[in-house]
Amino acid sequence: MRVCVATIAHHPEDARIMHRQIRALLDAGHEVTYVAPFTYFNVTPADGLAAVDVPHDARYGRAAAALRRGVKNADLLIVHDHALLRVLPHRRPPVVWDVREEASAKRLARAARRHHVCTSDVVPEATLVSPGPPPSGDTRVVHIGRLSARRGVAELIGLAERLVPHGVRMDLIGAADPAIRPLLRDAQRVGLLDWFGYVPNRHALRMAEGALAGLSLATENVPGVPTKVLDYMGRGLPVVTTPQAAAFVERAGCGITVPFDVDAALNAVLDLKEDPARRAALGARGHAEARLRHHWPDHAADFVAKAEAWAGVAAPVQYLAV
Repeated sequence: MRVCVATIAHHPEDARIMHRQIRALLDAGHEVTYVAPFTYFNVTPADGLAAVDVPHDARYGRAAAALRRGVKNADLLIVHDHALLRVLPHRRPPVVWDVREEASAKRLARAARRHHVCTSDVVPEATLVSPGPPPSGDTRVVHIGRLSARRGVAELIGLAERLVPHGVRMDLIGAADPAIRPLLRDAQRVGLLDWFGYVPNRHALRMAEGALAGLSLATENVPGVPTKVLDYMGRGLPVVTTPQAAAFVERAGCGITVPFDVDAALNAVLDLKEDPARRAALGARGHAEARLRHHWPDHAADFVAKAEAWAGVAAPVQYLAV
C-alpha cells in the first residue's frame, strides 16, 4: 500500500504523526510519502520516506500543489489539518481526516459524508509507556509539547518564577511559536526555567522521568485528552491540569485539576512536593492506566489494519527467511 500523509501545521517530527502512525505503516511494509513543512522546522526527512516539502501553514495554491505531488500513485491520503480538506486534488485516493483539533459536530458530520474521519474513538490517543519509571522527585516540574500563548506560556513562566523560592525548577520541552520565543529566552537567561526547544519524542519522555509533576495548562477547552497528559502518565508523573483534561485525569486518579490560574497551579505543585506518598500513588495509578489502555505498540497493528481497510487494499505479504 502507498500512503500519503500530510500536514502543513504540525512539526514533521510530531510524535503522533511521525513516530506512531507513519512508523507503524513503514514497519508493516507499506510505502509512505510525507508532505510536511520540513524546511520551516529545519528537519531532515527520515530514511525510508518519500518527502514533499511544503511551507508552514501554506496558502491554497502551494498546499494544493504539494498534495498533488504527494498523492501521485497513492492508495490512501491521511491529512492532519482540516484546512487540507479544502485543497484536495480532484484526482485522489480515499481520504482520512485525522482529527486532533477542536471540531464541531456539524464539521465532523460534513467531513464524514465525503471522507473517513479518524477520532480518538477510532484510534485511541496513545504514548510509549515505560516498563517501570523511577519515582517522582521534588526538585523540578516539566511541560512537554509545543509552546504558544493559547497554550499558557505566560502562565508557565509566571509559575516558574513563583516556584524558584521553593527550590523547584521548570523544564519546558518543546518548540515554541516565534512570537513567544523572546519571552522564553529571557526567562531562561535570568534563571527561572530551562527551555530545551524541540526534542525528539523518545528523548523528551526520558527527560521527563523523575519529575515532581507534569503540567498541562491551556487557556481554552479543547475536546479530547492532550497527548502530554498521556506522556506524563506513561512516565509515572502526577499530572497538574486545567479543566480541559479534568474528567480524564480524575477518572484515572492520576493528578490534580486546577483553574487556569498561577496561584492554583503553584499550590497544587507545592502540595505534591510536601506529600511524597500522594505523589507516588498518583504516579503509579497513572502509569498503570496508561500501560493498560494507552501504550501505542498495543494499538499500532489496529491502526495499520484500519488504514488498509480505508484504502481497500490487502496487507503486504510478509516473507520469513528460512
